[in-house]
Amino acid sequence: MSIQSNTITFSLPDWIEEYIKDIEYIKDRTQRMGFVIEASRHNVVHKTGGPFAAAIFEKESGKLISLGVNLVASQNLSILHAEMVAITLAQKRLGTYDLGSLNPDEYELVTSTEPCAMCLGAIPWSGLSLVVSAATDSDARAIGFDEGVKVDDWKKALLCSGIDVIDELQRKGAVSVLELYIEKNGKIYNSDGS
Repeated sequence: MSIQSNTITFSLPDWIEEYIKDIEYIKDRTQRMGFVIEASRHNVVHKTGGPFAAAIFEKESGKLISLGVNLVASQNLSILHAEMVAITLAQKRLGTYDLGSLNPDEYELVTSTEPCAMCLGAIPWSGLSLVVSAATDSDARAIGFDEGVKVDDWKKALLCSGIDVIDELQRKGAVSVLELYIEKNGKIYNSDGS
């Protein structure tokens, strides 16, 4: 008998299935970001996790591959940031740990807030070719989240890995979700126990 679990699972909130049921393609990148920001708002309103969401899309067609939301506090797993959830779901759906192996320039990550240190580290290994973000690191830190130790120029670091970046797309909308989380007394969870 093992002293540790040999299986790790997590579950998406029930509202996600209804939220994405009629979404197959979102052609416009600004609309893709609106979809992701609204998912982060749903996560706050339904009290199913932190104020963050991310999705993987086919860059050209806009086909939705996966939608992830932050599940850290609700599932007691520190790795369940929205980007990590979206990447994991996309890799499982497509049957590969390297999304770039299918087509090197095919997939983009659209995220409601720029990647924290952990997510930034995972992105180059995922095979993504573009990251699109809304709220900034400083926006997340302003409400109390610890985004970890990141390189000074995270965009340049991704560019050096062949990953393009578009940042601050619909930043105001994403910041409004962060503010809503505080208004609703959302838990600010950090590694120091806060």
